[in-house]
Amino acid sequence: MNTVAGLRYFTSSDGDLAYHDSGAGDLVVLLHSGFVDHRLFERQIPALAAHHRVIAPDVRGHGSSANATEPFRWADDLAALLRHLDAGPAVLVGVSMGGAIATDTVLEHPDLARAVVVCGAATSEFEYTDPWTRRILAEFTRTLGTGDIEGWLNAFVRGAAGEHRGTDAVDPDILRRLREMALHTLSKHTPDEKDRRVPVTGTWDRVPTIDVPVLAVNGSLEPVDLTAAAERLVRGVRDGRSATIEGAGHYACMERPELFNEILLGFLRTL
Repeated sequence: MNTVAGLRYFTSSDGDLAYHDSGAGDLVVLLHSGFVDHRLFERQIPALAAHHRVIAPDVRGHGSSANATEPFRWADDLAALLRHLDAGPAVLVGVSMGGAIATDTVLEHPDLARAVVVCGAATSEFEYTDPWTRRILAEFTRTLGTGDIEGWLNAFVRGAAGEHRGTDAVDPDILRRLREMALHTLSKHTPDEKDRRVPVTGTWDRVPTIDVPVLAVNGSLEPVDLTAAAERLVRGVRDGRSATIEGAGHYACMERPELFNEILLGFLRTL
């Protein structure tokens, strides 16, 4: 297994799952987006750990965590980790795929969540409909299917820039970090590997049962269908809130870390 300094490991029922654990106080869990790992939150972990305990896992199949050999749900992995640590309830903060994991977890394991923050996400059943993003996703499939890793990485960072600007408009260090993390995760997998993830279903119908505060944070350059889904989520819960980070795309936590942290810390102070 590839390892990263400072990580701890939880021996799950299907391999070792890596996580970063720092700070003390009320618990915040940071859940990264697809293809990357906990290092997505390089600028959030120290800011939050000054006042909170922060756990940032590498979700199964990503980073330094084991791949699946049997059916699994990411929400169940997170629940098992938190119960193993006797930790929680937590504020679950997720970017993209991580936001979907956060909403799945509050629906499936409500005792483990005291609030949810979704960034570039809604529920796990959201699907992009805009033509530009669907073309990028199709390029993901095509390049992976042919083993064109460089082509896939180029499409991946185009997704980070978004439809309305080129990658030259994004800090090159952000693109470098995204490529490095994604390449680490891709190196763990093979094109013919079976997808063992079991989806959580009925999420939109169950949104009104979420009884904890939910904050949606989106970059202003996100696709309209994503921001609409995030607004649908916060309108559907008892205590829903939203914030927009101007000039940022899908990785607002990387592009505008100070503002992202200010919004997140402000939300935490209201709980």
